Amino acid sequence: MCVRSIASWQGTNSGEVFAQAEYDPLKPSVEAVLDSSRYFVVRVEDAGKKAYIGMGFAERTDSFDFNVALQDYTKRYKATLNPPSPTSETPSPHMPSGPKRDYSLKEGQTFSISIPSKSRKHGNSTSLLSSGSTVTGSGGGIPLLPPPPSGRQR
Repeated sequence: MCVRSIASWQGTNSGEVFAQAEYDPLKPSVEAVLDSSRYFVVRVEDAGKKAYIGMGFAERTDSFDFNVALQDYTKRYKATLNPPSPTSETPSPHMPSGPKRDYSLKEGQTFSISIPSKSRKHGNSTSLLSSGSTVTGSGGGIPLLPPPPSGRQR
């Protein structure tokens, strides 16, 4: 079992460590405060005594990085406790189950794709690049608006 020390508090004058919190992902000593994304509560234990220390970050990005580091460590720690066995290979949920099928074209085999156009069915040929403000015909085309004026602001 790996326990990692993550926080130490030192005296400002002496530099002596007076509190240290060890992090165990199965029994976390750091919890995020519910009503803020920048503050955490750290449980410090020494000789059976517990103390709770509030810890805050001035910047949200620093708080986010700290939180992600804790989550990443917890995820990796749990992965080392339950390593995937090399013999049990689980199939991907994105791959279809069952025998594989060959959908490749055989030699000399071709196919064609026909995409019908609404405007050609009615005999009217309209272009979406036309400079007119509307598209004529009963093909149900989308009317095109004229370009905006290149006017000067006064």
